[in-house]
Amino acid sequence: MFGGIEAGGTKFVCGIGTGPEDIQTAQFPTSSPDITLRSVLDFFKAAGSQVQAIGIGSFGPIDLHRASPGYGRITSTPKPGWANFDLVGAVRKELHLPVAFDTDGNAALLGEVRWGAAQGLSDAVYITVGTGIGGGALVHGQLVHGLVHPEIGHLRIPHDWTRDPFPGVCPYHGDCLEGLASGPAMQARWGVPAGTLPPGHPGWELEAQYLALGLVNLAVTLSTGRILLGGGVMQQPHLFEMIRKEFARLLNKYVQHDEVIDHLGRFIQAPALGGRAGVLGSLVLAEQAVSAEAHEWAGERA
Repeated sequence: MFGGIEAGGTKFVCGIGTGPEDIQTAQFPTSSPDITLRSVLDFFKAAGSQVQAIGIGSFGPIDLHRASPGYGRITSTPKPGWANFDLVGAVRKELHLPVAFDTDGNAALLGEVRWGAAQGLSDAVYITVGTGIGGGALVHGQLVHGLVHPEIGHLRIPHDWTRDPFPGVCPYHGDCLEGLASGPAMQARWGVPAGTLPPGHPGWELEAQYLALGLVNLAVTLSTGRILLGGGVMQQPHLFEMIRKEFARLLNKYVQHDEVIDHLGRFIQAPALGGRAGVLGSLVLAEQAVSAEAHEWAGERA
């Protein structure tokens, strides 16, 4: 059995199991680190010795480099109390288990690759549009990390100030993709939560355009095989078709492949695992932590 933590800016979702069929979950609101972690750790301690390892898919930015003195920390987040918080260290200290750590977007993508809408693919992108905009990318079967890790939400996209004078909500960049198209951006622009806007509201056309601009950037940069869109803002069935239509218009048949010309409904789709993608992907991270530990142990014996 493995333990998974989807550490989000709004809530932490914890799970114990081996996959979609047997996972048991609980969720806790994200407040201060000490209060949030106490609930999380109590959940896993109640499971006793059946958990072999913990996987954490976390909001960020985070430090993923094991050689770094800041490994396992949430770094420059604007979330009060969480900047420079040692999330991996806190979990490892209390539970005395191997801990794997990655972004929430990468964790969700791992879940979809194992059990969901990206099965059988070597190249895919997962994007969540909610409190923020984040995502993960799989290229040639490997998660993308790089210098730090992908920050899909902070893509700089064209902003027509005449059509949309809204300055954006990102504290770092103002009108990046997250600053213009996240849930808080929509609420700040229109004065009500995104989910309360009726389907015909002009806000959805603007949202579709911004998201499509981001997707085109990813499609031509990564040449990905599928894009999955999750998160609270995407819980609007009409929004997917609007995004696909705008994506096709912007791409203008430049990429000559059946997936983006004849099968756009498959190329841009919702995650098959829904809201469970992140916590299920964290189980995959935990499984990988056990495999890595066994490999290291075998190397030491040799």
